[in-house]
Amino acid sequence: MNICIINGPNLNFLGIREPEIYGKTTLIDITEQITSHAKSLGIDVTFFQSNIEGEIVNKLQQCYHDKVDGIIINPGAFTHYSYALTDAIKSINIDTVEVHISNIYKREEFRQHSVTAGSCVGVISGFGVCGYKMALNYFSSL
Repeated sequence: MNICIINGPNLNFLGIREPEIYGKTTLIDITEQITSHAKSLGIDVTFFQSNIEGEIVNKLQQCYHDKVDGIIINPGAFTHYSYALTDAIKSINIDTVEVHISNIYKREEFRQHSVTAGSCVGVISGFGVCGYKMALNYFSSL
């Protein structure tokens, strides 16, 4: 099984940006933890991060051509307004799990709505880095 993990804007600043909300774990730390967990499940993972919406759309479409088995996406701020990502997720017909490190439903009002969630098979929010591992567990159960 091959899973692509996509992280959106500002997630490259994890560990620096608002550590009281997102913690001190860096994206590199997360990548190492996810890789280790995926290996224990027999899953191959690839990673992609971009602060640019169009690059994420291109990556989602590349996942279709690469025939990946599933996608874990943390769209970051694009969660709340990116109909381009919503449409891309719908168009590729690959099971996608949306993950958020913080609980978006306990945050500012504009963060409490996800336009991308309806295109995903599920959403995991508020469990920190464990959310990525929970998403991998979902895929390993298929």
